[in-house]
Amino acid sequence: MPQLILIVAMFALLWLFLIRPQRARAQAHRELVTRVDIGDEILTVGGLYGNVIAIDEDDLMLEIAPGTQVRIARRAVAAVVPPDEEEPALEIEETPALEEGKEIERDEEVRS
Repeated sequence: MPQLILIVAMFALLWLFLIRPQRARAQAHRELVTRVDIGDEILTVGGLYGNVIAIDEDDLMLEIAPGTQVRIARRAVAAVVPPDEEEPALEIEETPALEEGKEIERDEEVRS
């Protein structure tokens, strides 16, 4: 009887930590693939970014560069890229050591 309890407990742990999360990821991917629409920018599992220009039952047509179209399987969609929001430009601060006429002491230490 203790062996049966151990087997049931192991199966419960397997279900809890492996099978259930995998099913949830698969369901989320199915929903993602069904929501892809013409005009969306997507990322493929191969790392290509492109805009969807046509949708068939099992595949998509992407434009990855002006005039370059690629046909991919729907299951190869990894993510839909959200529209970019303008990010503020990073300001570069000048360090006093880089001003004209001054040498960086650290470089001299490295050379010796």
